[in-house]
Amino acid sequence: MLSFPSVDHALLYDLLAQRIACPPTLSLIQRIIASGAGIHDDGWEMQWFPGDDLLAAARPRGLPIGNQTSQFWSNVYLNELDKFVKQALHCPAYLRYCDDFLLFADDKPTLRHWRREIEAFLVSLRLRLHARKSPIYPVTSGIPFLGFLVFPGHRRLRRDNGVYFERRLKRLLGRYVAGEISREELDASIRGWVAHAAHGDTWRLRWSILRRFVIPPQEVRQ
Repeated sequence: MLSFPSVDHALLYDLLAQRIACPPTLSLIQRIIASGAGIHDDGWEMQWFPGDDLLAAARPRGLPIGNQTSQFWSNVYLNELDKFVKQALHCPAYLRYCDDFLLFADDKPTLRHWRREIEAFLVSLRLRLHARKSPIYPVTSGIPFLGFLVFPGHRRLRRDNGVYFERRLKRLLGRYVAGEISREELDASIRGWVAHAAHGDTWRLRWSILRRFVIPPQEVRQ
């Protein structure tokens, strides 16, 4: 749904200006927001919304990846969705982390209705749901969320997450042997994935992957 490239500059600035009255601060905010214009143009597919004309393609959008302000402001942007879900839809069980969010209800018709309402609301933020990533199904079949399949009593790491890490580890070992990265960088990358995977019931998976790899010595350069 939301990614840094899709944040509309004018809408974000208006949301911030509703809470901030200091002109110098708003001027600085405007400069930081404007710094993201055009940096995500490669591979970006223009999204058209009702009422758009040809000038809509020129609307500045995008936030710089890595900026602390970008992470905070994307939450400001989606706070409007949070308020809509809780105050207009009155969803009793809702959670969101960045652009991943879940709604819970006791029946599918209610969830289908909420999905239609959310799709209509997101137009006001110039956003769309990912059709492939907004299915409706029972919690007993596992909910994909933040890289895990979440069940009522346990969590499993998604299979593609483990496959991706295994391939990435092979590449990292190759770079380490070639002297392109240090042992500290290699260890930090491995520990990062292990710390993430440890949030699920993954002891056997971690053991199965890591036991197959031996860290070889680096090549000696003359």
